[in-house]
This record gives sequence, structure tokens and C-alpha cells, in this order.
Amino acid sequence: GAHEGHRRRQAEWARVPHEVTLRLERSFAIVGVVASVVLLGGAIATWVVVRHGFSARDEPSALESVAARALRRWSIPEAAHSATNPVAVTDDTLAAARAHWADHCASCHGSEGAGVTQMGRMYPIVPDMRASATQALSDGDLFYIIENGLRLTGMPAWGSPSSDKADTWKLVALIRRLPTLSADEIHDIERLRPKSAEDKSEDDFLNGAH
Repeated sequence: GAHEGHRRRQAEWARVPHEVTLRLERSFAIVGVVASVVLLGGAIATWVVVRHGFSARDEPSALESVAARALRRWSIPEAAHSATNPVAVTDDTLAAARAHWADHCASCHGSEGAGVTQMGRMYPIVPDMRASATQALSDGDLFYIIENGLRLTGMPAWGSPSSDKADTWKLVALIRRLPTLSADEIHDIERLRPKSAEDKSEDDFLNGAH
């Protein structure tokens, strides 16, 4: 009986290394498959770039859109996200915001906030500020983005220690109004936008100046 027990224990110990080896082999096989898929994906992406290049005219892929939204979400601290607009929305507030928008924002975002300008197409694409994806951002999100910008997007940081934060909050109020801007409000922004010497000459000609 003792001899039989000893042989049984020897057999059990002999099986352990074999089972460990099988597990390691399976793990290496899984890692190899994953690495192959990653390498294949990288090879395909490289081929696409070499064949077609990167163009700002191309529509962003679903992956790029998801990554851009995630970057925006991670860039905004929770305390900033929950901030609320302390500025009362009045006609004077919106008039000041339209002037600010015309001078600082319309060159990229357009007078109506659609992101369509004579500048051409940017990459990442300038968001439509009237769209639900933008309007779903909190007031604090919008304020933080205007003040601090967003890396890798072309959105600059407009804020500074000496800047008037009320001006930024007024812009947030205007952004909320963009989906329903009246024709008069759009005309007001167009009128206030900085003009080149050529534009001024054209305006003078149309207005009958000599």
C-alpha cells in the first residue's frame, strides 16, 4: 500500500510540469495571435497612408471621432464640468457676446457657428456649434474649452490670468443661442467681423463712397 501511494504521488508530480507547459503554450499562442492582428492592422494602416496620405478633406473615421470625444472628455476636470454660468442672459449680454464672437471666433467657427468658412477645411474638423453633440456639453465644459483650449484640435486657449472671465461666460450664453440665431443677429455678427483692406474697399464702393 505504501509503495502504491508513493507511485501515485510521483505520477501526480510528473503531470504538473506538463499542465504548466500546456498553459504557457496556450498563453504564448494567444499573445502571438493578438500581436499578429496588431501588426496586420498596422500594416494595413501604413498601406492606406502610403497610398492615400492624410488629407484634411477626408471625413474622420468612427475611431477618430470616438478618440476626439474621449480626448475632450478627459481634458475637462470634473470641477469645471459642473460649473454654471453666473452671467445673466440679457440683450446687452448677447450683443457683447456677438461682438466678441465676430472678432475672435467667427474666423474658424463662422458667423452662424456652423464651422464653414473661407479658411478651408481644418483637421480635426471644426465642430458645428449648433449641433446636439456640442449643445450637450455643460456650460462649464464650454467655458473650460474656451479658456484653456484643447490639445491636438487647433482650438487655442483664449483665457489668461488677466482676462475678464465674464466675457467668456457671455460667449457660453451666445453658444447656447446659436441654433436659433435670427437673421438680424447673424447680420450683426457679419457686420462686426474684422475686414481686410480689400473688403473695406468693396464695402465703400457698395455704400457709394468715392
